[in-house]
Amino acid sequence: MRIRTNFAAVAGLAIAGLVPAAAAAEDFKPENPECIAPSAPGGGWDFICRTTGKFLQEQGLITSTMQVSNMTGAGGGVAYAYVAKDRADDDNLIVAASNGTTSRLAQGAFPGSTPDDVDWLATFGAEYGAIAVDADSEYTDLKSLMDAVVANPSSVAFAGGSAVGGYDHIKPLLLGKAAGVEDVRKVKYVAFSGGGEAMTALLSGAVQAVSGDFSEIRGFVESGDIRVIAVLAPERLTGFDDLPTAKEQGYDVLGANWRGLYMPKNASDEAKAFWSDAIRQMAESAEFQQYLIDAAIEPFNNFGEDADKFVAENIQQITEISKEIGIIQ
Repeated sequence: MRIRTNFAAVAGLAIAGLVPAAAAAEDFKPENPECIAPSAPGGGWDFICRTTGKFLQEQGLITSTMQVSNMTGAGGGVAYAYVAKDRADDDNLIVAASNGTTSRLAQGAFPGSTPDDVDWLATFGAEYGAIAVDADSEYTDLKSLMDAVVANPSSVAFAGGSAVGGYDHIKPLLLGKAAGVEDVRKVKYVAFSGGGEAMTALLSGAVQAVSGDFSEIRGFVESGDIRVIAVLAPERLTGFDDLPTAKEQGYDVLGANWRGLYMPKNASDEAKAFWSDAIRQMAESAEFQQYLIDAAIEPFNNFGEDADKFVAENIQQITEISKEIGIIQ
């Protein structure tokens, strides 16, 4: 297990560069902590808020129950604009974010919004992507599959549970690019309304491969119905060290559906220091790490400047591949 953490960023100086972040954090305590989940109850963003609130309170990092407010619309865009415009200086507010947030920002799906409209607080977990084939497939490893794609991109159909331009689509395109496909728009992708439908298509023989998050196909792996030929993670997954990564097979592609939080841009330095320190303590605790492992989520810790850098790189990567396939100009 590898945990990405930059303690220097977390302990960076605040308040005119003179007071350590930990000391600044002591000057602020949230009175009415709130987490906005930009989705309906039960969704991934809702899970982030409720999990964060639960662990922060159990560990004594906040003293009152965190209110979870569900705000749907525009794939997170309604909540993003609301925080940037109406709650821009709220010290008590944090907001759930993920790869879906940065994908939509990269593709211009949040009109009038930019990544600089909020303060990126942290990432603390990731569901890594995986490429799987039927258990009886002729493709025994990632190289045999990608060789077929390079030779004839339309000969291999990838199914996924996201729309065209979504991350399930982007993952095989990144692999195609790494494999040397000259025009990744020719990589065949079949969009379904969810991972379950994509899996049905694979098992019926309608497609040759599935692109998804490992957590959503894990059950089919354990039942022996499918074979994972590549996990898009920096290292083999905890508890599944028999599954090879794309990187070790020669394809340097990372497909992390990360989980994290942002907060209002104009919140006070004291509030930003408090939330950064509290989320770091939560994410690094043994209890939280075990919780992630049990949910097949890998630790993926970035705080402060590291979080800003990661988000910028994530958006740049998605922007580049989205331009290549013509989703944006």
